Amino acid sequence: MGSQEKTVLVTGGAGFIGTHTVVQLLNDGFRVSIIDNFDNSVPEAVDRVRELVGPELSERLEFHLADLRNKQDLEDLFSQTSFDAVIHFAGLKAVGESVANPRRYFDNNLIGTINLYEVMAKYNCKKMVFSSSATVYGQPEKIPCVEDFQLMAMNPYGRTKLFLEEIARDIQKAEPEWRIILLRYFNPVGAHESGRLGEDPKGIPNNLIPYIQQVAVGRLPELNVYGHDYPTRDGTAIRDYIHVMDLADGHIAALKKLFATEDIGCTAYNLGTGCGTSVLEMVAAFEKASGKEIPIKLCPRRPGDATEVYASTEKAEKELGWKAKYGVEEMCRDQWNWGSNNPWGYLSEP
Repeated sequence: MGSQEKTVLVTGGAGFIGTHTVVQLLNDGFRVSIIDNFDNSVPEAVDRVRELVGPELSERLEFHLADLRNKQDLEDLFSQTSFDAVIHFAGLKAVGESVANPRRYFDNNLIGTINLYEVMAKYNCKKMVFSSSATVYGQPEKIPCVEDFQLMAMNPYGRTKLFLEEIARDIQKAEPEWRIILLRYFNPVGAHESGRLGEDPKGIPNNLIPYIQQVAVGRLPELNVYGHDYPTRDGTAIRDYIHVMDLADGHIAALKKLFATEDIGCTAYNLGTGCGTSVLEMVAAFEKASGKEIPIKLCPRRPGDATEVYASTEKAEKELGWKAKYGVEEMCRDQWNWGSNNPWGYLSEP
């Protein structure tokens, strides 16, 4: 059965990674239903997905305003549509906020997902691609991070991802007909090359690149660099940044693997480039792409931040046939294209 006949539910499909993945799913011939509560996204993002794929493919896209924490919302959806698989993005993702307000994270990320599993099981939809995170590696003892490392999260957000991985493994062990792929993302950045889709965080951004972008367009005065005394080549933390379009393609590869592999069980894959880039290197690349100077302010380290984290990508290359195509230059180019065309994100003005 080709992707033509497959219908995929995308939770959190109006968000940053969700929108880019939905575009690729539609372009690949899937039918897509998005469920989102607009907690950290806006309706305009879904309109732009439709605009990008055109009227014909838009007819294969449905949107439902709903909340995973309300089981009735899911019941209504699953009773009307037969889904072949679910890509589960929906969840809160700010490390600092999770430390300050862990209950909000347990409520959203855990309860929402448990409800989703219950309703999927009831309607016999037992294939899931789950958004996990490199935070499940904590402060790894060695790098690159390999999928079979011992897992250890350093903050409540990371723990929700770790708990949800454990829940997935337990469900699949108890009910072997489930097929689940856990995708551990490293640091997603960049934007759709059209400049019409990108990351639009509410409030002060928690991640480096949207923060740099807001400084570049004049929304924020300077970039706070947390930690400049790490034992790294320039004293700043090192991360594995991955272009959001590479990430979107990784989800399609995972989805196809689920459909093609009966005995996949519950398996984790890293999605990263396998290369580490420091904060200051990223700032320099963004300055080059934008032609703007980014004023920086050196601040103390944040609690819970690891020194250096990057992915081993061999497993995804070998088993999913997927490899990141874009480097830091393209990430910054596309990020700036989005930021300069949409200085206030999806809003036309503040």
